[in-house]
Amino acid sequence: MPGGGSNAPPNRAETLEQRLSFIKMMGGETFKTAVRAVTDVCREVLAESGFTSADVSWLIPHQANDRIIKAVGDRLQIPADRCVVNIDRYGNTSAASIPIALDEYVRAGKIKRGDLILFTAFGAGLTWARPW
Repeated sequence: MPGGGSNAPPNRAETLEQRLSFIKMMGGETFKTAVRAVTDVCREVLAESGFTSADVSWLIPHQANDRIIKAVGDRLQIPADRCVVNIDRYGNTSAASIPIALDEYVRAGKIKRGDLILFTAFGAGLTWARPW
């Protein structure tokens, strides 16, 4: 939020006209940061585990944005038919998105014993971390 405080109080005409007291999202930067961070950490985890993207049966990412999911899949060279996407049906279900997607695919019989599943997420404030 660029406005507020004593420099641009919300009751000042110019603050209102310029909409400075409203939250502004930097969508392009958010997209680039999320795709880069998720892709990098997935590559790192796969390499340290002795796997490659070709070994991944299913990529189950946090369902925040369809474009992010597709971009990560493309960068990891995981075909779209192995990237789980359900945001179009349920929306962003926050921390529940990965468990919901996993349950959906298990119940549908798509995930089989022995499949290598790559889970990846990022969250509020663009937080992400390695699992160890």
